[in-house]
Amino acid sequence: MTTPYDQLDAWIDAHFDEEVRFLQALVQVPTDTPPGNNAPHAERTAALLDAFGFEAEKHPVPDWAVKEYGLASITNLIVRRRYGSGKTVALNAHGDVVPPGDGWTRDPYGGEVVDGKLYGRASAVSKSDFATYTFATRAIETLKAQLKGSVELHFTYDEEFGGELGPGWLLNNRLTQPDLLIAAGFSYQVVTAHNGCLQMEITVHGKMAHAAIPDTGVDALQGAVAILNALYAQNTLYRQITSKVPGIRHPYLNVGRIEGGTNTNVVPGKVVLKLDRRMIPEENPEQVEASIRSVIAEAAATFPGITVEIKRLLLARALQALPGNRPLVEALQRHGEAVFGEPIPTSGTPLYTDVRLYCERGIPAVIYGAGPRTVLESNAKRADEHLVLEDLRRATKVVARSLFDLLS
Repeated sequence: MTTPYDQLDAWIDAHFDEEVRFLQALVQVPTDTPPGNNAPHAERTAALLDAFGFEAEKHPVPDWAVKEYGLASITNLIVRRRYGSGKTVALNAHGDVVPPGDGWTRDPYGGEVVDGKLYGRASAVSKSDFATYTFATRAIETLKAQLKGSVELHFTYDEEFGGELGPGWLLNNRLTQPDLLIAAGFSYQVVTAHNGCLQMEITVHGKMAHAAIPDTGVDALQGAVAILNALYAQNTLYRQITSKVPGIRHPYLNVGRIEGGTNTNVVPGKVVLKLDRRMIPEENPEQVEASIRSVIAEAAATFPGITVEIKRLLLARALQALPGNRPLVEALQRHGEAVFGEPIPTSGTPLYTDVRLYCERGIPAVIYGAGPRTVLESNAKRADEHLVLEDLRRATKVVARSLFDLLS
């Protein structure tokens, strides 16, 4: 006897080539952030969705807010599919992505398919789930079943900078208030928690001088080195702080960008450091920030003559599981095991995402979508990012089956 699940699977198989072409079209429009000129991708996405009969509401973020944030343009999209009275399940994926960088052997914007893998920046994280969620929604509508509630597709463009102008903008402006959320992730686990992230900019001021008479200046770089050494020493201490969430280990700190100096023959008068501190769910973000500021101040005091400015760039709180997420978890695990032929565990991830913004407003959320077992396998944020197309096919089936259960 044919079940609704069999019908969903069959429709997805029959339309899978179309789904791959949809994803290729999305990868072929760059969304490098920075510079963050992402409105053109939203326009292209809306046009592709319109061809399916899906009207995408366009919600541009005001230019002043985008520029203040350091980006060029953002237009977030909402597609609302109403089937009857009942809960609203939102599906969120982000289109912004870090620039491709060096080392690619394939065109980062080509969407080339080789040996069952689709290559391109954002092919795995997370334009893939534009496709997963769109085609899962299309699939459930072909059943002509009496569904209850609604599906919303949220395609946003600010995850790389923290999400405040992506989901944060939609939620703060009361453009959406779903009951449940599934957000872009990978296929072999249901993620229910993730790390928080604190990003800070540290500007070390010294005094410029000619390199022939260095004693007339104050070397900001040497002062910055003292601060760097003190910051990196914290990683040894952080290893003693462990999380109880499977998949998350301990806090850590990384200085990802250093700028300074004017020329080889000049004592540097200013050096800027940008750090990233990952926080496990058990940590208090305000205490973490206070501790780092104290470490910086103590290190700066060991190098006379420098002054230090500290600016918070981002404070993204950790995602913690809300009690109401059980229907999401159970549906995804049940159908994930049926489709993939193996148990799909729940876990945490050391990443941080904009999913936290939904949970901070009391919306139960989980992370699940198309992709491998680990970020490393996908080459996300590295050269030759790719998606195994069979993961896309099967994840689309899992999400479609789960939506059918949640709305039946």
